[in-house]
Amino acid sequence: MTNFIRPLVIIIGLLIAWQAIVYITAAPPYILPDPLAVFGTLYRRFDTLINHAGITLLEIILGFLFGSLLGCCSALILATVKSVRDWLTPVLVITQSLPVFALAPILVLWLGYGLPSKIAMAVLIIYFPVTAAFYDGLRRTPKDWQALARVMNAKPLAFLIHVRIPLALPALSSGLRVAMATAPIGAIVGEWVGSSAGLGYLMLHANGRMQIDLMFAALLLLSVMAVTLYLTTDYLLHSLLRHLSLDDHKTR
Repeated sequence: MTNFIRPLVIIIGLLIAWQAIVYITAAPPYILPDPLAVFGTLYRRFDTLINHAGITLLEIILGFLFGSLLGCCSALILATVKSVRDWLTPVLVITQSLPVFALAPILVLWLGYGLPSKIAMAVLIIYFPVTAAFYDGLRRTPKDWQALARVMNAKPLAFLIHVRIPLALPALSSGLRVAMATAPIGAIVGEWVGSSAGLGYLMLHANGRMQIDLMFAALLLLSVMAVTLYLTTDYLLHSLLRHLSLDDHKTR
C-alpha cells in the first residue's frame, strides 16, 4: 500500500507546486500553462499524442536493446583481450566527449529522417554506461577465485562464463538502469534535429506555433513513458538477480 501512496503523493505535490508557480508568477499561458490546460490538451489531442509516443517508444526500446548489446560485447572484449583494450578505450572516451547535438545532424545526414538515426543516437548515449558498468564488474572478480581457477586448471572461457559474468551481473544491472534512464534523451535529440514523427518532433513544432499547452502535454507523456520504462526495467532486473541469487544485498 505504501508503494502506491508514495508515488501518488509525489505526483500530487508536483502538480500543486506547478499550479502555485503559475499563480504566484502570473505567467501567461504561452510561457507556462497551468496543469488543467495541459491535461485538457492531453485529453483533446490524445490520439495525436499517442501516435507520436508510439514512434518515440519504439526508438527508445530499440536503442536500449542495441546499445546494451553493443556495450556488453565491448565490455567482454575489454575484460578478455588486452591488446584490443588499448585501442577500444579511446573509442569509449570519444563517444562521451563529443556532444550529442554535434553528432545528431551527421547521423541524420547519413541515416535519414527515419528510425535508424534516432536509434543510433540512443545507442551512442547508452553505449558508455553499459560498457563501463559491465567492464567494472568483470574486472572485480575476487582474486581468491582467480587463484582457485588457476590451481584447478580452469579454462579461461569456462571461468568467464561460470564465474566472472555471473558475479558482474549486479554491476551490469546498474549500467542498464542508467541506460534506460538516458535512452529517451537520444531519441528526443534525434527527433529535434530531423524527423517527421515522434514526441520530440511534436514538441518542436508545437513550440514553433506557440502551442505551449501541446508541448507540455507531449513532455508530460514522455515523462510518464520514461518513468514507466525505468521502473519496469528496475523490476525485471531485481527479479532476475533475485532468481539468480545475485541481488546487490546478497553479493556484499
